Amino acid sequence: MMPTRTILDNAAATPSLSSLVAAIRAASLTTALAGPGPITLFAPSNEAFGRLAPGIQEQLLQPANRDSLVRVLRFHMVNGTVTVNDLRQRIAAGGGTATLMTVQGEPLTLSMTQSVITLTDASGNKSYIEAGDLSQANGMIHIVNGVLVPKLD
Repeated sequence: MMPTRTILDNAAATPSLSSLVAAIRAASLTTALAGPGPITLFAPSNEAFGRLAPGIQEQLLQPANRDSLVRVLRFHMVNGTVTVNDLRQRIAAGGGTATLMTVQGEPLTLSMTQSVITLTDASGNKSYIEAGDLSQANGMIHIVNGVLVPKLD
């Protein structure tokens, strides 16, 4: 990843993020991730998408489910540039947990599992940062090993 390129450009050039890029395009969120930002994206890897229940990824990519897909993707974004060190400091200051408000407008809970930053969604699903602090021209990417799901009404 090149820090002079946008989140969208770098993700599109990263083979292990091809499922995420397909989802971003299907959700018409390319402008948000190619824009000035700054945005921090917790980017699920292809393996993360592979951990979804059978058929869920394909279902989310269908045009009829675009609104749900947009909500899922926006739940992986926070405004501003947030580093791994920032996340660790917030967790420590919160006595072991911290909350980030996502672009979706729903909270994401952070904690530590040994030395790994853990993200937990409203349903208790956990995802772990596998590669953090990937600086972008318009923010930050942290690659995560799970797809987090907001409350879907």
